[in-house]
Amino acid sequence: MIATPDITDIRADNVGDFTFPEANVYDSGFGLSEKTIDYICDVKSDPEWIRDFRKKALATFNSKPMPTHWATRDLENIHFDQFRYYLSGGTKPKKSWDDVPEDVKRTFDRLGIPEQERKFLAGVEAQYDSEAAYSNIKKVVEEQGVIFANSTEALHKYPEIFRPWFGKVIPTGDNKFSALNSAVFSGGSFIYVPKGVKVKHPLQAYFRINREQFGLFERTLIIADDGAELMYMEVCKAPKFDNATLHSAVVELVAMKGAKIQYVTVQNWSSNVFNLVTKRGVAHEEAEIRWIDCNIGSRLTMKYPGVVMKGRKARGEVISIALANTGQHQDTGAKMIHAADETTSNVISKSISIGEGRSTYRGLVHIPKHLKGCKNNTECDALLINPRSRTDTYPAISVRGNQHATQHEASVSQVSAEQIFYLMQRGLSEAEAMSLSVNGFINDLAKEFPMEYSVELKRLIDLEMEGSVG
Repeated sequence: MIATPDITDIRADNVGDFTFPEANVYDSGFGLSEKTIDYICDVKSDPEWIRDFRKKALATFNSKPMPTHWATRDLENIHFDQFRYYLSGGTKPKKSWDDVPEDVKRTFDRLGIPEQERKFLAGVEAQYDSEAAYSNIKKVVEEQGVIFANSTEALHKYPEIFRPWFGKVIPTGDNKFSALNSAVFSGGSFIYVPKGVKVKHPLQAYFRINREQFGLFERTLIIADDGAELMYMEVCKAPKFDNATLHSAVVELVAMKGAKIQYVTVQNWSSNVFNLVTKRGVAHEEAEIRWIDCNIGSRLTMKYPGVVMKGRKARGEVISIALANTGQHQDTGAKMIHAADETTSNVISKSISIGEGRSTYRGLVHIPKHLKGCKNNTECDALLINPRSRTDTYPAISVRGNQHATQHEASVSQVSAEQIFYLMQRGLSEAEAMSLSVNGFINDLAKEFPMEYSVELKRLIDLEMEGSVG
């Protein structure tokens, strides 16, 4: 029996920076090989088709070089043999919060999960390292036929829905890190919303890294059938460690005819995390997919949510906020692929660079020649806090034919001394004046987040702004 750690065992500087002593039942050890794959498959009781899928993905991962075109040299500092690819306490996800192991419960209690669930969520999943510790959906939503489960449960219990779409939106060979995820994925959410069902309250997942030199590889698949609607929200946190941590998720969205999916992310990784994520959705006729994304923390983030507008009058949107502090690079953007007539895409990106932080926008918009009546709007705005801050914008907009409408706008600005001086004359401290300026810069996008997330977003920005002036 594992003793429950005392509260004094917890290291804490802010709401997310704490950890409990390790208590693993399953540990794949360091390094990645076919033995690692077999260990994960055996622990999770994977069916043979998943074992084959994983091993083929491992071969693809090993054969692919590190990306060079949409990447930074910091990727060279990732040493894959220095990570553990599976860690688990050995318990199945609990349906009752009271049944969750005490150390895990204390972790998520401090992050506010039970409170948020009681207030307004339709369902919650809480993942602790490689596996979900808690998974629950409200009865009224379940009675509508909505499925909300972790990926392991889904591939066992719902193969007729899970398997046809798994790995179809983002193939294993899409990039080196999607191949890595395909080889060692564990956890993540599976959601299916039946035809015509509109989930009134959000479904939410929390992803928590509690170990250093560990890789978190959740896999999320969301399917909204004809006319269905839902909002899914995720929060990502990790404490500060001395050694690097790896996060490489894959998220696939499928919006059938007339369906709507909103996917909201607030990440607050610590500055030792390599955050390398592939997210993409397919929108069928008159469907809509919206990515609403906030990226704070991490050593390096590479994330470009995409939408393939496959059906006529489909719509895709990416709204993103990124904040890079000293020692951090937020390399974010969007990919919009128009594949049908009268499709519409919208990309709005705002970045903030503090100290010696670096933010980068990379965007891809593609409209083929044979299509008609497509529209795209792309806006990229950057704010520099210090003279040493850096921002770069690399938009790639490919429009063929003459029956489309596209527009692109980009701006770079710096918080002026005059503006800070003016606010200080109104009674604000220098730090308060700087924080107010930054929140004003992102205010229109912050309104796109649910209220609870918007408040959390502004709080995190205030924390990042501390010590940034001067």
